[in-house]
Amino acid sequence: MGKITFMGAGSTVFAKNVIGDSMLSDALCDFEYALYDIDAERLEESYVMVNLLNKNINGGRAKVTKYLGVPNRKDALRGADFVINAIQVGGYEPCTVIDFEVPKKYGLRQTIGDTLGIGGIFRALRTIPVLEGFAEDMAQVCPKALFLNYTNPMAMLSGYMQRYTDINTIGLCHSVQVCSRILLQELGMYDDVKKPLKEKIAGINHMAWLLELEDADGNDFYPEIRRRALEILENPPEDFKDLTRFEYIRRFGYYCTESSEHNAEYNPFFIKSRYPELIDRYRIPLDEYPRRCVRQIEKWKNAKAEYHDGNIKHERSHEYASRIMEAIVTDVPYKIGGNVLNNGLITNLPSDACVEVACLVNRLGVQPTYVGKLPVQLAAMNMTNINPQLLTIEAAKTRKKEYIYQAAMLEPHTAAELSIDDIVAMCDDLIEAHKGWLPEYR
Repeated sequence: MGKITFMGAGSTVFAKNVIGDSMLSDALCDFEYALYDIDAERLEESYVMVNLLNKNINGGRAKVTKYLGVPNRKDALRGADFVINAIQVGGYEPCTVIDFEVPKKYGLRQTIGDTLGIGGIFRALRTIPVLEGFAEDMAQVCPKALFLNYTNPMAMLSGYMQRYTDINTIGLCHSVQVCSRILLQELGMYDDVKKPLKEKIAGINHMAWLLELEDADGNDFYPEIRRRALEILENPPEDFKDLTRFEYIRRFGYYCTESSEHNAEYNPFFIKSRYPELIDRYRIPLDEYPRRCVRQIEKWKNAKAEYHDGNIKHERSHEYASRIMEAIVTDVPYKIGGNVLNNGLITNLPSDACVEVACLVNRLGVQPTYVGKLPVQLAAMNMTNINPQLLTIEAAKTRKKEYIYQAAMLEPHTAAELSIDDIVAMCDDLIEAHKGWLPEYR
């Protein structure tokens, strides 16, 4: 029997998906599932839920354990084969609220703020020190475990683990595996295509590019995709929300993996105080993530009874985690889109960047595939995000404020809206507001 440790197990809905998926796998159903969190109430809720899943899915064959708080962290990790990370340091309150409200005082607005932007930078700065602790513990009690990171900002956290620790790390997102289907459905093409689809996706997390898309007979969909995307941009349906990514198709030629509400803040094009009309034109949901957090908190309060219901069931989701672990245990190959250290996989992006590429998984682990050069305009777009990612990692590693300032100065949306002096002042205000959640910076 193997062991899977879930860090941040108080994320009950996500824990249900990943652990439920794993319990539905013949290769993983009798593993030990170790649940770790620093919130006693949320940990207990997940513990009850996972035990019910275990009973209902496979007759209680798995062993379920729980571990509360930092003093018990090593025991949670001890002997693990796989470690799944889904923590959110600082939660919605106080930290996410701070990430949005302090920049607003400077006139800087965000949509999600968890991947890039000033919100993504500070989320990384308070999360990386926690991951340092995870890595130190894992080196002692489960040095060969695979660390499956789901926490954002994906490229910064995974990139830090891959560059500065000896822990085998793969970063996983939800958007790669549904990118092509969503695009074709939006364009009214999905039901007409011959499946399975052949796709090629590469770039960075939340800005990986759908480079090629063909049907089973080798027909290229991109000419028709571009034609229909332009039609929608000219006269978008009333409830259509994906206009930012369709503008990417018009201006850069390609669709990208993550949603428009995310990508609206990864560049200097759409959220501009001098051009407020762009918000309506591109239907950009400012402050979307705080609203989403409030809805999720309320939804969770209303759903507790369901997750503790003795009849709780689960169907296998599209999350990669269980498929990866299954492929490693059984040696039956599986393909994923994973976030890995570049090391020459995409030749016109830096070697120390964390990139998102197709990976083969089997008993040998996660094996990234070579991509070569991205179209120059796509590599250039990725670089505008990679620059602040690398500087944020450097700030977290060195504890030097100057790297925080530089990361914010080179973050494209922040730089397009604020002066250098305001950027530095805003960073100082955020450092002060996050006291207790950040290490000391000099």
